[in-house]
Amino acid sequence: MEALLRPPVELWSTLVAFATAAIAILAPWALMMPPGVAYGAGAVLGLIGVIRGRQAWRVLRYQGNMRRLPIYKVRSRKIPLSRRKLFLGRGFRWTQKHTQRLRDTIRPEVQRYVQPGRLYQWARRKEVAWESVSILSLLARLFRVRAWWNPLAPLPAVGGKPALHAVEPDEQDVWMDIGERVGHTLVLGTTRVGKTRLAEILITQDIRRGDVVIVFDPKGDAGLLRRVYAEAKRAGRTKDFYMFHLGFPQVSARYNAIGNFSRITEVATRIANQLPSEGNSAAFKEFAWRFVNIIARALVALNRRPDYQQVRRYINDIEPLFMEYAEAHLDAHGAEGWKEQVEELASKISERNLPAALRGRSKEAIALMRHLQAQNLYDPVLDGLVSAFKYDKTYFDKIVSSVGPLMEKLTTGNIAELISPDYLDKNDTRPIFEWMEVIRRKGIVYVGLDALTDTTVASAVGNSMFADLVSVAGHIYKHGVDGESIDTPPTISMHADEFNELIGDEFVPLLNK
Repeated sequence: MEALLRPPVELWSTLVAFATAAIAILAPWALMMPPGVAYGAGAVLGLIGVIRGRQAWRVLRYQGNMRRLPIYKVRSRKIPLSRRKLFLGRGFRWTQKHTQRLRDTIRPEVQRYVQPGRLYQWARRKEVAWESVSILSLLARLFRVRAWWNPLAPLPAVGGKPALHAVEPDEQDVWMDIGERVGHTLVLGTTRVGKTRLAEILITQDIRRGDVVIVFDPKGDAGLLRRVYAEAKRAGRTKDFYMFHLGFPQVSARYNAIGNFSRITEVATRIANQLPSEGNSAAFKEFAWRFVNIIARALVALNRRPDYQQVRRYINDIEPLFMEYAEAHLDAHGAEGWKEQVEELASKISERNLPAALRGRSKEAIALMRHLQAQNLYDPVLDGLVSAFKYDKTYFDKIVSSVGPLMEKLTTGNIAELISPDYLDKNDTRPIFEWMEVIRRKGIVYVGLDALTDTTVASAVGNSMFADLVSVAGHIYKHGVDGESIDTPPTISMHADEFNELIGDEFVPLLNK
């Protein structure tokens, strides 16, 4: 039966043992002992005093930790680094003994050993009472100084319950095998309990180890950004550092969230997955997916990289894309003189004789459509464009109405330049990064999504990035990086702070695959 929250009675036997040992050695005649026997007895009594003293110190140290847990600090350059282990901090393995100790702390009769004393409480009250008193405010300020000479210093502002650590006075460095990280790590906790500080410790080690490091920060914490950059600079890896931040587009790197894919259908999936799918919205989501897919296929066939700007443009008006693709297709597969034939057809078109769905369309576009139908030229991409072109515009706007607001949010203001970059603009010196390039260079990427400002945009961009990462991971799994062996894939460490903001259909494959 262990009892540590009690008076340290061992001090009495320690005092008696040391006092008796001193008498035996210094004045053996007082104990009526021969000097030889007295010296032996003094040594034995001294040993007993040491043993009982250590027992008393164990009780006093335990009780002291309950009231004031020692602060653990470590400079980033002093964080231990291993190629086989991951340093997590200091702690201990929780056992039944610690459960019993923690339960003992809630007993009313032991609260004087657990809670700070009356003098501490008095100091805290005077800090407030003397704050505005000219002379006494200096004394109140001294009460707040955290130094070894100040027994009345306030507890560290780290939150939590000190007893959770105090139940084990002998903490040790805690390590985790690198190989266990493939199973992922979830860190839970309320606000201000150290989740981000733990993330910084792990990120620091990954950067110094030379891994590919990707940090997702929905809130856009400036402190976390500074730490990532500082560690990249300390490790000599600033050339491979990219900062993508929706809150600071002027200095952010650029990234095309839908410009890289393994399958063309991924473009439509990444956009449509941001749309609501409950109830009647499911049908509109499927319509939106189909038309975005038609646009993406046409853009790729024209050797143009899809981006949000182009998708928004052609969702609102698909006629220019249809005409561009149709003319390119006829140039490649049509008969000679097709332009003259189309012009002749256009001259014969009368607005009054057109079906209601085609009224308002240009005569050239209608003539192109009719020429293609007459020539019986089949092309799957062209077939999709024709079907979209033939829709009544009012009806078309209704069935894709769900994707319109999303596209407006993603292509408005400076953010549009970040997620729909112009690859040919030489005046824009902000770098453009792709995940495969980052992995190839063993880069470091900080992604600040500024979710507090606009949750919809943050979620859309974040989930598109995850979908892109899943696609790149699938390519690496099958083919490796630049032809390297698939048996030794690169180490990619991804850290998602407050990742509840990022959970979506795209995030799950990263976890379970």
